[in-house]
Amino acid sequence: MKFPRFILAAGAIMLFACAQVARAVSPIANAPTSNTAASSFLGRWDLTLKGADREWPSWIEITEEGGQLKARFTGRWGNARPLPKVDVSAGKLTFVSPKEEEGSNTDMVFEGKLAGKSLTGTVNGPDGATWQWVGNRAPALVYTRAPRWGKPVTLFNGKDLTGWHPDKPGAPEWTVENGTIVSPGHGHELINDHKFQDFKLHIEFNCGKDANSGVFLRGRYEVQVETESQAEPPSHHTGGVYGFLAPNPELPRRPDVWQSFDITLIGRKVTVVQNGTTIINDQEIPGITGGAIDSHEAMPGPIYLQGSEKGHVAFRNIVVTPAL
Repeated sequence: MKFPRFILAAGAIMLFACAQVARAVSPIANAPTSNTAASSFLGRWDLTLKGADREWPSWIEITEEGGQLKARFTGRWGNARPLPKVDVSAGKLTFVSPKEEEGSNTDMVFEGKLAGKSLTGTVNGPDGATWQWVGNRAPALVYTRAPRWGKPVTLFNGKDLTGWHPDKPGAPEWTVENGTIVSPGHGHELINDHKFQDFKLHIEFNCGKDANSGVFLRGRYEVQVETESQAEPPSHHTGGVYGFLAPNPELPRRPDVWQSFDITLIGRKVTVVQNGTTIINDQEIPGITGGAIDSHEAMPGPIYLQGSEKGHVAFRNIVVTPAL
C-alpha cells in the first residue's frame, strides 16, 4: 500500500523529533555512572597522614548503600566513626572529618586520587599546614590453615622493664611494683621490643577505680581495660576491641581485682577470653583502632600497654605464644 507524500514527510519529521528527545534523556553509551566512578574507591584503606613532626596512622572504610556513599573512619585517636561527607567526583575522593573529633579549628577535608593501586592526597592539618597522606588497600589477612604454635615467650620478667620502651620521652614513667607493671596515668605508652604476627596472649590485669588502659595487639588493635566507661558504647568496655567489637557476655566491672585475658589473634580474627569466659569468639577486626603505632596491618607488631589514659592499671604474667 502506498502512503501520500505529505503523510510520509510528517512521519519522518516525527521520527526525527523523537530521536532528538531520546538522545537528550538517555545516558550516553558506555558513560560511567557515579556508582562506577566510585567503585575503585570502595573498601578498606590503611592511611598514613604525614604531619610536620610525625606520621599519624589512620583508616577508612568506604561503602555504598542505596546508591549513596558512606564512610567509617579512624582518625589520629579515638574509635571508628561515621563521616558526615564522602564523595567521588571527576576521579577525586573527598571526605570530611569534623573539627570536634580532630581537635582542630576547622573540619579536616581530605582530598585524594588513585595512583596505581594506592591513594594519595592532601588534608588541611590541625596545625594550619597542608599535610600529605597516602592510602593502601587494607589486607584481607585470611588464613586457611590452623596454626602451629611455637614456644611461649615471657615478656615481663617481674623485676624491671627490660624488653620494654616508651613511645616518647619525657612523660610520667611506668613503674614496677611487687612484681607488676603499673601504668602512670596520663603518661606514655609502653611498647614491648618483640614483634608478632599471629599469637596467643595471656595477660593478667588489675584496674583501679575510675581507671582506663588497654592492651594493643600488634600495636594496632586495642582490647579495652577500664572501670569508668559505663556511659560509653559497649565496644569501649573491658574486653571489647575498641570501637569495633563488643564483649558478649559483658562481665561485671571489678576494680582493684586481678583478672585475666587469654587472647588469640589469627589474621583479622580475634578471640578474647576474660577470666575463663569467652566474650569475643573468632570475630573479624575491621581495621586499626585509635592510638595504633602504624597502619601497616600486614606487618608483625608488638604488644603495647596504654598509659595515656587516667588512673592506674597493673599488669603481670604477660606471655605470648607465637604461631609458626
